[in-house]
Amino acid sequence: MGLEQEERSDMHHRSCLLPMAFKDVNARRHIGLQQLSSLAGAGRTLLGPIKSCKFIVDESTNQSTLICSAVRLIESLDLSSAAGQILNETIQAQNKEFKTGMSTLLFLVGAWSDAVLECLQQNVPVSAIVSVMSEGLNSCCEKVRCLQMSVHDVNKELCSSRVRPHAFKSKTCQIGCDSLLNPQIFLDFQKEISAPEEIFPINSCSHQDEDCNFDKHLVSPLVGFGSIAPRVKPAGDKSMSLIAGSGVITSSCNKKKLTHSRYFSTLGKSHFSSQQRDFQGYLSGQSAEPCECYGLGHLAMALSYGNQTSMKLLQSIVAYQQERAERRGSSQFNIAEVVTCCLLGLPESYSCVSPGFVTLVSPEQATVIKYFEDKPLRILLMDGDLTEQYRHLGFSRPCNVRTILEHPGLQEDRAGDLWLRNMLGILKSFEVNLVLVKGNVCENLLEGCIANSILVIGSVARDVLCAFREVTGAQPVTYLTQLKASCLGSGAQVELWKASDGRAMDLGELVPVRVKVQGISLLTAVLTSTVASKMQLIEDQFWTFVYRLHHALNDGKVFLGGGAVELLCLSHIQMLGDEPLQPPNKNAVRDFHNPWLAASVSEYKSVVLQALARGWKQYLSVLMCNTAKAASELEACTSIEHHLQKAADCGSPSAYILKEFRRGDLFSSGSSPFTDHTEVLKVYDNVTAKTEAWRRALDLVLLVLQTDAEIITGPKRNQLLNSHGSSEFMFL
Repeated sequence: MGLEQEERSDMHHRSCLLPMAFKDVNARRHIGLQQLSSLAGAGRTLLGPIKSCKFIVDESTNQSTLICSAVRLIESLDLSSAAGQILNETIQAQNKEFKTGMSTLLFLVGAWSDAVLECLQQNVPVSAIVSVMSEGLNSCCEKVRCLQMSVHDVNKELCSSRVRPHAFKSKTCQIGCDSLLNPQIFLDFQKEISAPEEIFPINSCSHQDEDCNFDKHLVSPLVGFGSIAPRVKPAGDKSMSLIAGSGVITSSCNKKKLTHSRYFSTLGKSHFSSQQRDFQGYLSGQSAEPCECYGLGHLAMALSYGNQTSMKLLQSIVAYQQERAERRGSSQFNIAEVVTCCLLGLPESYSCVSPGFVTLVSPEQATVIKYFEDKPLRILLMDGDLTEQYRHLGFSRPCNVRTILEHPGLQEDRAGDLWLRNMLGILKSFEVNLVLVKGNVCENLLEGCIANSILVIGSVARDVLCAFREVTGAQPVTYLTQLKASCLGSGAQVELWKASDGRAMDLGELVPVRVKVQGISLLTAVLTSTVASKMQLIEDQFWTFVYRLHHALNDGKVFLGGGAVELLCLSHIQMLGDEPLQPPNKNAVRDFHNPWLAASVSEYKSVVLQALARGWKQYLSVLMCNTAKAASELEACTSIEHHLQKAADCGSPSAYILKEFRRGDLFSSGSSPFTDHTEVLKVYDNVTAKTEAWRRALDLVLLVLQTDAEIITGPKRNQLLNSHGSSEFMFL
């Protein structure tokens, strides 16, 4: 990205947050900070719970992709500069560890780059900028701890809050119609059920009298699998419900249970009952006990930021895993047991969750499946590439050894044919039916396997191999020559994947198939769309939502979202900046090993903290504009100042922010697709992911700052000072 583009981008992003007398520093050094600011400006619309998507166009193919992630954006920008490369590495590191918080990181990099440039314009020493900004952010991280809430408290608080009777009605019906789980999932479950089960009404518990009339439906024994049974109220009794076809009347408020269902009863204990109860709790947002909150429904909804498709898919995943957790005694939510498969050509309503491994194969490979229908297969797992030239990581070729062909006249292509024959011979001798390969597969070998009715699937994730290893007994091998009979597994089955209407799908070039084994923990989230450019967006949003819940459970706590923690940071920094300057004490002198440095930090403390605060204010103003809570950044600034003044008058900014958050009056709270237009969606953020995004953003800015400063104050300072181009440099 050229400097002219940087100037235009820089001018475009100036707002009321920066003084009108801000000088143009593009003619001077610190180009790295300017490049960071320019690159970060491209991601302004990606900030906040409600994002504005961007189209990325590939000039070589003229194909466009819809993105809503800072990771996808940064991959599409010109990062030839050193600052761009280190920005990319920082965002990739955040993405690798958390899968969330990248948009916050990207924006704060730009905001704090501008803040540092302003400090430089006021002749603030680099040492003072680094020290005060670092200390200021550390102080903010400590301060916002009071806005953390435990996962249990969030569920309990939201469960006890007012839930409108019609809030989930349409969505509950839609969940049934969309059939989140494929019909065959229920068949798999039904085979495992050893005793009849009980069923709970969808509103078996309520904290308010009006909630007893919550929705006029009762989830049928096929809840979550596309069936909703109507509820009929006997005349004169508002609390009773009748299950059609069961002949049993239940009281939703008195928590009576069905005891004569054809499939479910209270006789015996089974692992499916709590899963049934939890899943209904997700749909209704209520629990089956007066003072307990089963499941993660409220928390998941608050972390979903209104993404209904991902919300419904995650409900199915958690419900299935909780059902297994009761028998295995393991964690209720394991992200390693979830994979995705993207199907282009189907409406988004066909998105669902299927047990086992769903993937795409060629039509030629799909023809092999008809030979395997309803037959247990011998499965082989390969931890590497299935190619002739593949060597495992760490392989060292022997020294002073030459490979001599068996026959002097043997050509290289004939040697390849020999390898193909040997590999096919090994597979046929062990009667292998299915091969799952972690890496790539030789095309010629793949064709040979199809001719011999052997299904080979490549590019399989390691977690998938581990899941099949646990249930089939197969032991992964690196090379086919290592194969032994004890390495093979059994019990796997392959079938064409079927949509929710029961049809096997043929999407042309690729065909979806499902590999399953009885008792496998692996789940595949099948993501569908008819728009090719939207497929990547759907997958990114799904994984972001899944990881938000994953990190929330790992942390055991969440932040108040929607700008609440950032507002407290802004208030706290302004209070620190308003404090009177203190003379440097002995500790400060000892820390800096130089009395002059300690004195300069004290002198410039207020200026640097004000610059840091402007970064927070810019964050909040853009957040409000993106969520349509303000028509302009000027209006957003006015609203922010109003909140800051009221927080100061309250005497406790954290108490004021908590009160406003619960009322839904903070910046980015918005209408949720799960509620009517008068409802306000409360959003929450991950604790560790957010604070790490803050720290990484500031560390990156200060690193580039100090690198630029080192270049400017290098040994050739006098030579540069006397040169004709001295005006292009900033001397400190």
